[in-house]
Amino acid sequence: MQILIVGCGRVGAGLAQSMILRGHSVTVVDKDPLAFERLGDKFKGQTVTGVGFDRDVLLKAGIERADGLAAVTASDESNVLIGQIAQQIFRVPRVVARLYDPRQAEIYRRLGLPTIAPIPWGINRIAEMLLYSPLDAVYSLGNGEVDLVEIEVPQTLVGRPVRDLTLPGEIHVVAISRDGKTFLPTPGATLQERDVLHLATLTTSVSRLRELLGY
Repeated sequence: MQILIVGCGRVGAGLAQSMILRGHSVTVVDKDPLAFERLGDKFKGQTVTGVGFDRDVLLKAGIERADGLAAVTASDESNVLIGQIAQQIFRVPRVVARLYDPRQAEIYRRLGLPTIAPIPWGINRIAEMLLYSPLDAVYSLGNGEVDLVEIEVPQTLVGRPVRDLTLPGEIHVVAISRDGKTFLPTPGATLQERDVLHLATLTTSVSRLRELLGY
């Protein structure tokens, strides 16, 4: 994937290194050329110096080819603007904006701009939001420790019981939508083709959920 990261502070640099290690192509944008020193001498991605919401800078950074963009500057206003430009003008498939004010984060989530507050697992959480599109979170609870996820049941799980997707204290199937109706399943309920699963999962257990789903 082509990943564009705007902001090369601690989170931006850490995210860039994480994406490189996962095998993705990365371009980092920052208005301060000295900020790129955080990436280290062995960084294999590209860097572009400039203001992150400047159209020419974004074009130079390859936003037209980007599969995902993370706006992680030190300014909430800039991150929101960059995220909206990426979504609405350049139609980047996956966009995440880092916000410091959780009240603003909730507002923009409701408007369709995925956001994340500055919490300890921020780098891994942003990476998951950029890369794992089949596991889109429809809502985050608390400070983001728990996600509510909706997904159509994979073919590999059709005919199996709900308990096969349950990890006590980590992953729970809280509801199933089937034939236009939604119900609360029992552990022994059988998963059927075209079921839409509503799951609650710890964000730290996303990788385990992906394994259970066969992704």
